[in-house]
Amino acid sequence: MSSAHGLADLAAAVPDAVAERLRGARTVLAIGHENPDADALGAALAIARIVEARGGRATIAASDPVPALYGFLPGVEAVRTDPEPGLGYDLLVLCDCGDVSRAGEIRERNAALFEALPLLAIDHHASNDGTGDVAWIDPDAAATCEMVALLAVRLGVPLTAGDGALATALLAGIVMDTATFAHPNATPRTLRVAAALVEAGAPLSEISRRLYRTKPDAQLALFGRVLARLERHADGLVVASSMELADLAATGALSEHSEGIIDLLAQSEAAEVALLLKEKGAETRLSVRTKPGGVDATALCGTWGGGGHARAAGASLPLPLADARATVLPVAERMARAVRR
Repeated sequence: MSSAHGLADLAAAVPDAVAERLRGARTVLAIGHENPDADALGAALAIARIVEARGGRATIAASDPVPALYGFLPGVEAVRTDPEPGLGYDLLVLCDCGDVSRAGEIRERNAALFEALPLLAIDHHASNDGTGDVAWIDPDAAATCEMVALLAVRLGVPLTAGDGALATALLAGIVMDTATFAHPNATPRTLRVAAALVEAGAPLSEISRRLYRTKPDAQLALFGRVLARLERHADGLVVASSMELADLAATGALSEHSEGIIDLLAQSEAAEVALLLKEKGAETRLSVRTKPGGVDATALCGTWGGGGHARAAGASLPLPLADARATVLPVAERMARAVRR
């Protein structure tokens, strides 16, 4: 049984309008969200491979440079921070963006292009309102890459394309967003898609090692500082910590090295809500994780215009760290205390 045939029944769920829009495109700009992660990058890289396999041309872009963590992704060196000048794009594909604003500054820098191009949005965030000429939003998907894998099958592009490069990009996004299939968002469909990608040449154990079990020493030192600042609130129903700019300076770590700290905080046995507040100059970035069957993280983060998933969400507060902490904690404590088990 080939990988494509193994997913043919699932690929039937790809909306006709999505398949037709991509099938008709010749020159595509595929954009992941700002501060791109493996799901945003993997989906955009995969869209490009799909377009190129069908004889078209594609550019992959994101507002911010690709973090070193994702340097192992095949073709990631081609990711740009702006579109190629003078190229006549006929479609913009927005990958893994909860809303258009998540594209970040690339949107402001290229406002006329964003305004002119037809927009296809592919995303799995429950908070996505479906903005776009064509939007495919599937909150039941563990990752946007899970959706793009089905799109490839629907369009007849082999998952083995690029000697395993397509499969590797797609599986990286799924591994990232499921923590190697440990989160409750990993469904039977997720596992079927992942199995087909492994069959197509994606190195599962290597991807998992790169994303979850390999860290620079500076990052480990950063984790130590943030974990040492752990606080318990609401009788332990809320755990919280913060990352200050001074932590980066003291350890030599980069801002992107904060990836993963919130998941360690979320391992608290008693806490319903885990919070990480990251100092970003005049504003503060909030990351939230919650226990299954308890607080809806999207509802908590939605208080400040954020979003994401029921168990994992985020928001940006236009407040310095101390003020953001004083604002967020009472809301988190109230929601955590309301959980009945």
